[in-house]
Amino acid sequence: MPDSQPQPPKNPGGDATPPDAPPGDGVLLLCGARLADGRTVDVRLSDGRIEAVGTAGSLAPGPRVDLGGYLLLPAPAEPHAHPDTALTADAEGPAPHTAQDVQRRATEAALLQLGHGATALRAHVRIGDVQGLRSLEAVLQARRALRGLTDLGTVAVPRLLTGAAGADGLAMLRDAVKMGAAVGGCPDLDPDPIGYAELALGVAAEHGCPVDLHTDADDPARLARLAAMAGGLRPGVTLGPCGGLARMPYEPAARAAERLAAAGVTVACLPQGDCGTLEQRGARVSTCAPVRLLRAAGVRVTAGSGALRDAANPVGRGDPLEAAFLLASRGELRPDEAYEAVSGRARAAMGLPEVRVEAGFPAELLAVRGERIEGVLSLAYSRLVIHRGRVVARTSAVREYCDTSAAAALELPRQSSRGGEPS
Repeated sequence: MPDSQPQPPKNPGGDATPPDAPPGDGVLLLCGARLADGRTVDVRLSDGRIEAVGTAGSLAPGPRVDLGGYLLLPAPAEPHAHPDTALTADAEGPAPHTAQDVQRRATEAALLQLGHGATALRAHVRIGDVQGLRSLEAVLQARRALRGLTDLGTVAVPRLLTGAAGADGLAMLRDAVKMGAAVGGCPDLDPDPIGYAELALGVAAEHGCPVDLHTDADDPARLARLAAMAGGLRPGVTLGPCGGLARMPYEPAARAAERLAAAGVTVACLPQGDCGTLEQRGARVSTCAPVRLLRAAGVRVTAGSGALRDAANPVGRGDPLEAAFLLASRGELRPDEAYEAVSGRARAAMGLPEVRVEAGFPAELLAVRGERIEGVLSLAYSRLVIHRGRVVARTSAVREYCDTSAAAALELPRQSSRGGEPS
């Protein structure tokens, strides 16, 4: 039996799975999958959950997917995406922001990240200015169109909140929360950063919804105030990308990390690059937050993709396994910890239920060709994605070499188009 039971979503609004989202139809048997602990098992899925896990060949037959040669893992989630501006790097001139354009980009970006394995996504969407709430409405429309394929939660990001100039932003933020969005924003861009944070946290407290704020976290005093205000707020507060912490001297950075830990704040770092929300003020946000220092202080850390081929990062991939690879390759986390940062930690930050490859847990799974997590993070080419008990995406990669006597003599492994893919 698992030592903790699966829990329902914690957070009202924001990222919780819609109650009317359809589970997978019928029963599906995943055969011969390797788990992270080295076991080879069969896994039976039913009604969107894991019904049973047993030794290979021990479960009743039925519709099946052969996962021999694949590592089966809890699916990743994407805690920090900007689908309203995604895929605009190649646009000639300003990117169009009609409702149709935003919906198309958000849908395409969500499907791209689903193909990588992320079965849940938190979309930070700008509100206010000339766009008003139109971009948010378009992303919510994309969410409805993607129902059953992926869970897409939204965070409303107003430009200003304080003073006379911020009155419209504050009113729109309240309207956005009523539409189902979590509270977001960027205090760093407001003339009164502390006042902005107070207003954002106040709206969240009124409505009992999550808070996810952008900050470079390069001002220790301001960060301490923000942590003090966030402490005790439920459902919870996430800050990101917090690259400024990495540019601080060690002692003030360590003290800031301790304050964040005491306040129960989660940090969402962006190891794949920055996002455009902070770039507007010229901040050096491409620096990744000091994950090892934060973890040593007890801060919960997750990792997101940030910009996806837009003005802030024209080469973004939106791949959670790449984010985990970068954290591991830089020595910030062990490979298993790095994967947990983009899976379990990401789901917790988004208020989604825990996933384990154990009976009773949600069937949100990713199968990647490989035997160990280290290899999966290094060469994650072929993938199979399961959302609510149903296969929703496949990526198949075939690598072949021309015939050589050296390859034959060494008996090098070779994938061919006639085998090696799940069926």
